[in-house]
Amino acid sequence: MIRRIHSGGPFEEKIGYCRAVVVDGWVHVSGTVGQGDTVTAQCQSALDVIGAALSKAGAGFKDVVRVHYYLPDASDFEACWPILSETFGAHPPAATMIEAALIDPKYRIEIEVTAKLP
Repeated sequence: MIRRIHSGGPFEEKIGYCRAVVVDGWVHVSGTVGQGDTVTAQCQSALDVIGAALSKAGAGFKDVVRVHYYLPDASDFEACWPILSETFGAHPPAATMIEAALIDPKYRIEIEVTAKLP
């Protein structure tokens, strides 16, 4: 069985995707951007949206096993480290940071996660 989780974000309908897909005990959360004027505000906002999707799926950040971070400017990443460390705490996932252009130049970070249902 496949379960799709929608967050109501504007790009979901425009592009044709959903925030997360739950299948075979795994939660695949789409790349998520956040709102705000700074990379740290956008990071926290994106994590809030991801956290809500994980919760709807029956998981949490402690269940995340893989995370990808995409930033147009890799030098912005270090400012996010304290937020990410606090979010994942004692359960850090495997992680990759990639420097890449995002869907709109106003976005400074996009985060994508995979979690295993508890």
